[in-house]
Amino acid sequence: MRIVVTGGAGFIGAVVVRQLRARGDEVVAIVRDPARAAGLAALGAELVTGDLGDVDGMAQVLSGAHALVHMAGSYRIGIRPSDRPAMLDANVGTTTRVLDAAAKAGTPRIVYTSTANVLGNTHGEVVDETYRRNLAEGFFSYYDLTKYQAHELVTARIAGGAPIAIAMPGGVYGPGDHSEAGGQLALAHAGKLRYIALGDIGLSWTYVDDVADGIVRILDRGRLGESYILSGPSLRLRDAVVAAAIAGRKRPPRLVLPTGLLRLFIPVSRRFGAVAGLPANLAETIRAADGVTYWARATKAERELSFTDRDLASGLRATFGA
Repeated sequence: MRIVVTGGAGFIGAVVVRQLRARGDEVVAIVRDPARAAGLAALGAELVTGDLGDVDGMAQVLSGAHALVHMAGSYRIGIRPSDRPAMLDANVGTTTRVLDAAAKAGTPRIVYTSTANVLGNTHGEVVDETYRRNLAEGFFSYYDLTKYQAHELVTARIAGGAPIAIAMPGGVYGPGDHSEAGGQLALAHAGKLRYIALGDIGLSWTYVDDVADGIVRILDRGRLGESYILSGPSLRLRDAVVAAAIAGRKRPPRLVLPTGLLRLFIPVSRRFGAVAGLPANLAETIRAADGVTYWARATKAERELSFTDRDLASGLRATFGA
């Protein structure tokens, strides 16, 4: 198949491209800077320069394609208010334009990569695609808000007849993970994590190769109009950190940084976040993590697509090569 991919140079996207190329698909990756996507070219993907702002240009690229996999977006927690317009455009504006281009080109099949986080705080429950967040609780971060808005935009397009299936990954980890949670796992595995911060956050830990495989399965067999959670085991961050230390044959950190103490650094983060090694908006980071569970199960994807995920210990060994 000829498949057009956005976000192919990203954490998940690069693995999706690798898997598609490994089975012989022709992959066209729309990238902003081809020099930074050399890895995709090495896989045999065709690189097309574009900023996802040109609907007509994207429609031309999509002409004759069998499918589109849209993964481009922005994931950052703890951003400054001044960074919000860029994130809004990356997550909502880009999705709008990409779907407009697909409609113009008559693309017959689209996979949109959302996130299980759009379900909000599950309050300790492991939920499925039918769960609906309590909007009265508000949104935990600007990322949370914009991904929810993009998800709602896509579901509205589906209601209007657009040929879209939605992938909803859980908390993705693996080689190249630059998230805050991923950083704690890496330090714990190396025996260098001095304390656990915001360890009560709950994620459904999903290895990146498993997520990519799930996206490809949705591309191949997912029912149009349906959403599929792609998730692994649901654990608190503190438990995942312990597992990472054990995988690295290191002693888990004994010190837990109280969230109340962490809040004292909020004013510092606003002024000197980058210098102090803190998020620019520490208040948002705390709000998105303090006791919040983003727990979801992949029962539907397992049943309909034969999706499988690996346990955390196996995923950590694959991540860190041990």
